[in-house]
Amino acid sequence: MDQISRFVIWICSKFNREQIERIVKDLNEILTNRNPEIKPKDDFKEKHPNYREFSVDPSLPLKTPLKKTPK
Repeated sequence: MDQISRFVIWICSKFNREQIERIVKDLNEILTNRNPEIKPKDDFKEKHPNYREFSVDPSLPLKTPLKKTPK
């Protein structure tokens, strides 16, 4: 049995039907981003620890190529 199934069984054993419906409603609001104070856990960095964050170089691109000096 996985963690979510155990969690659901635990909720059913601790709360009545009305409370469970309220929990489901509140979780749905969080997932639809209607409550900006509460955010679901973002596990992207845990799943991809080596993912690089790219940034744009603030300097403008070169209009002409650099002149190479002979060795």
